[in-house]
Amino acid sequence: MGLLEAILGIVAPPRCAVCGRGVEASGWLCERCAADLARSPAPAGPPPPGVDVAWAAAAYDGVARELVAALKFRALLGCAEPIAEAIADGAPPGVLRGRLVPVPASHSRLRSRGFDPAGRIAELLALRTGIELAPCLGRRDGPRQVGRPRRERLARPPVVVLVAPAPAMAVLVDDVQTTGATLAACAAALRRGGSRRVAAVSFARAR
Repeated sequence: MGLLEAILGIVAPPRCAVCGRGVEASGWLCERCAADLARSPAPAGPPPPGVDVAWAAAAYDGVARELVAALKFRALLGCAEPIAEAIADGAPPGVLRGRLVPVPASHSRLRSRGFDPAGRIAELLALRTGIELAPCLGRRDGPRQVGRPRRERLARPPVVVLVAPAPAMAVLVDDVQTTGATLAACAAALRRGGSRRVAAVSFARAR
């Protein structure tokens, strides 16, 4: 540890992004929250239309929900590290085959946040796995998915388009899968671009 890190550790000791307890300098979750996350498997369910296989690391509640909120709404970008780690360590054999395609954020969300949560997760996942990134999708501005009723989300999915060539084997990367409408829209764009296999990995899945 360098002198600057040591001084910062004394002045502002690192805290768990979820509960605020003290953590190691290199960590974002305390031992208790990490253990709670490990005990929260994602609910089972069929993949969204156009997706061959969809997997998530955790259920979208408790620690997982708070960790996503810390990343997306508190801009704690380091929270993408345990999220990417959970995906890399837990994904079943054969799921992470192909190139990683981040689920795109709309232009308005990118402007307001200043970063793309799914893109950040995908970058760290690529570093952990050695799998190449293929950020080939774009998303047009439209109604936000968050807070919309399930029926409305499914009836009016986001408009997703190709902005670069689609890989033959794609692995969509997202933070949360709720109705699956966004993943289905991404899969449709990839299929139109020639992708033969589309998998999807998410950190959390809603019950």
